[in-house]
Amino acid sequence: MEWQGWLSLSLTVGTLVTLIFTRIGPHIVLVTVLTILSVCGVLSGAEAVAGFSNTGLITVAAMFVVAAGIHSSGGVDLLVNKVLGAPKSERSALSRIFLPVVLLSGFLNNTPVVATMIPAINTWAKRINIAPSKLMIPLSYTAILGGTLTLIGTSTNLVLNGQYQALTGQPGFSLFAITAVGLPVAILGLLFIWLFFPKWLPDRSDKKAFDNLREFTLEVKITPNGPLVGKSIVEAGLRDLKRVYLVEIERQGVVLTAVSSDEILQGDDHLIFAGDTEAISELLRINGIASSADLDPQQTLSENRAGRRLVEAVVSPHCDAIGHAIRDARFRNRYGAIVLAVARNGERVKGNLGNIRLQAGDTLLLEARPAFVTRQRYNKDFLLINELDHEPPRHERALLSWAILIAVVSAAGVGWISMLNAALIGAVAMIATGCCSVSQAEKSLDLSVIMTIAASFALGAALQKTGVAAFLAENIVGFSHGDGLLLLILTYAAVSLLTETITNNAAAVLMLPVVLEITEKASLNQEPFVFAIMMAASASFATPLGYQTNLMVYGPGGYRFTDFLKVGLPMNIFIGIVTLVVLVIGWPIYA
Repeated sequence: MEWQGWLSLSLTVGTLVTLIFTRIGPHIVLVTVLTILSVCGVLSGAEAVAGFSNTGLITVAAMFVVAAGIHSSGGVDLLVNKVLGAPKSERSALSRIFLPVVLLSGFLNNTPVVATMIPAINTWAKRINIAPSKLMIPLSYTAILGGTLTLIGTSTNLVLNGQYQALTGQPGFSLFAITAVGLPVAILGLLFIWLFFPKWLPDRSDKKAFDNLREFTLEVKITPNGPLVGKSIVEAGLRDLKRVYLVEIERQGVVLTAVSSDEILQGDDHLIFAGDTEAISELLRINGIASSADLDPQQTLSENRAGRRLVEAVVSPHCDAIGHAIRDARFRNRYGAIVLAVARNGERVKGNLGNIRLQAGDTLLLEARPAFVTRQRYNKDFLLINELDHEPPRHERALLSWAILIAVVSAAGVGWISMLNAALIGAVAMIATGCCSVSQAEKSLDLSVIMTIAASFALGAALQKTGVAAFLAENIVGFSHGDGLLLLILTYAAVSLLTETITNNAAAVLMLPVVLEITEKASLNQEPFVFAIMMAASASFATPLGYQTNLMVYGPGGYRFTDFLKVGLPMNIFIGIVTLVVLVIGWPIYA
């Protein structure tokens, strides 16, 4: 190898060491590597930034917007309530994730599946009081395993099948040709996750949410003719809420305290809750619940609820509303806001929300027009604590959002349009139909994830261009000396190793011509070797760099690079052993 190859190899090792032993963000590390490769001339400027125009990256970005539409429309809540339910333990939670994700990933590209599921799992994790870090890596790994069930489950299988046809002139593999390998591997892989990951994965829950010393009083109403009318407290999902609890119900002037779990909800019931801000935000997402002011024409803001924000603010000593009951303070006219909840001295304030008289130092949870925050920077009525990243869901568009997702992915699945175009159409449709706002679409684009994926292509391109990847592949396979079983093992190991350092598609495409040439000379059966490449290229668990879905859950799970090593290395070894055993038992090695 020339100096460019040694530099690329050194940067690869340096990247892994930096990510393992420091907490520097992967996007910072990989953008730095991209810069070095470009400045030193290993890659041209166009080659260095090619990842930013990669169709896979644009597809991921567009699917973030599609996922935002599912979340903002309340479609996530449908999935959480109807499919995921309320498990009591981490293993029970994992069991509920496995089936829908595996089935979806088997027939859809697993990237949009994970993009859609991330907000759903995040919301669900908070609701069932399980740290997202306990579920996000299993989500990615489950999607990876599901993608091995069919030829269309992952782009790697399709790319490899196309290259196999081009190189050999053979008709290629059928849709379910790889299922005989993927199914037992997926079943045993999910069992491995279920048994060991609850112990191995870290608990990175946000402890601040549990240490919130402000306990708000929130008054909501059951919407007339809404989906909660006629349901009991338990059936409505209001009994086992985390960090927020039902204090009392006011019904037609009668106050019901110590509310029974079997109490049947009626339209226009006033429900008084106590809890912290994050819990209240989640409570307001429930379909059939509205803030009491939202149903009061004297209080409701003129704008559609989708255009408002939740703001936490402290009443200053100069506020004109001090001494007035909330219902008499004319918040809508004065401030362009309505009061949802009140906390005083870190405790909830007893009584009807509208009758509470405001005092200096009270903390208010407000639903306000977007201009409220800007205006209060120059006024002295409130001291702003923070603007919560929350917009009320558009429940009436929940089914529409799922219909858009299913339509665009199905169109891509049957080959009518590319996955890129499907994702772009889906993103535009989500915004155009109002399933999510433009601001929500913009917020859904996780810049650190996008930069990490884009910059990682540069390192992979350098390894290929300088011949490092080919040098490693040929030497690893050369150790077999024509022994069929050893060659199969080394093929899997080489692809697995390359997949963790360059992209899975690149690793598979690089290894296939090398392996086909050796198997032809040694008179070996090519089919198990091709399947070994497919499985090894997909089975990327040890680092977040080898597979897009791993990178996608990196941030939402609050992970460090070492978290993937801790669970991914054993997973890689286990899946490798299972795959090789299945291949040896199911296929003859020699032609």
